[in-house]
Amino acid sequence: MDSLNLTAARPARKPVTGSVAVADLRLGAAEWQAVLGGESLSSTELLALNAMAQLQQVAVGSMVFTRLQPAEYLVAVVDGAVGLGLARDDAPFHLEHTVRGPHWLDVSSAWLGGGYGQDARVVNEALVLRLPVEGMRQLIARQADMLDRLLVALAQNVHSLTGVTHDLMHKDAEKRLAAWLLQRAVPEADGGAAISLKERKRDIAAQLAITPETLSRMMRQLNRKGVIEVQGYSVKVLCLTALQALARD
Repeated sequence: MDSLNLTAARPARKPVTGSVAVADLRLGAAEWQAVLGGESLSSTELLALNAMAQLQQVAVGSMVFTRLQPAEYLVAVVDGAVGLGLARDDAPFHLEHTVRGPHWLDVSSAWLGGGYGQDARVVNEALVLRLPVEGMRQLIARQADMLDRLLVALAQNVHSLTGVTHDLMHKDAEKRLAAWLLQRAVPEADGGAAISLKERKRDIAAQLAITPETLSRMMRQLNRKGVIEVQGYSVKVLCLTALQALARD
């Protein structure tokens, strides 16, 4: 994934443990727009957002938030990847969905005044953005366009969840895998596409509601059919039209 160009020069990334606040970093207009969507932000909006924004560099395996915490912030992934799922003391983290930056991680829970709906755990070292809900309420009262941005973000989340539910109910495992690969495929000059696998096999399988063994078997089947070629942590799509056909209902 291409790294984002931030307003302040970002130092060379070093592995971190836990979470580290990044006090001297501010997001520029392009970075805010990548997270919020919509038209270009005004200078007034940018100043207000940067004044309240909290940025943290969070290490792999660290929690961004848990269901036990009060939801006081809107949370986004600026860079890196965070998994949403269920954390238990007596079991491995159960991953349900991976969010890759720039994208909202949880834009809804804080408005409801309760806790977060899921646990969030870092998959690939991530730059996490937090916006206090009370500060956002005040900003919305002054800047009506910000309300439109948040409504679009909420609508996109609902649309995405509807698609996931539909796939689980109406698509078999092979179709779900094909759709998952297509969502992550990066087009190449030769007309094909490539996917970089940045998650563990068991985490990918959990997102598809299958076992790791089933995932391995289906990848081998797609390889034998000449649809994909697996090379370590990379997947080469040999026949994009065939993969698209498999993903259809």
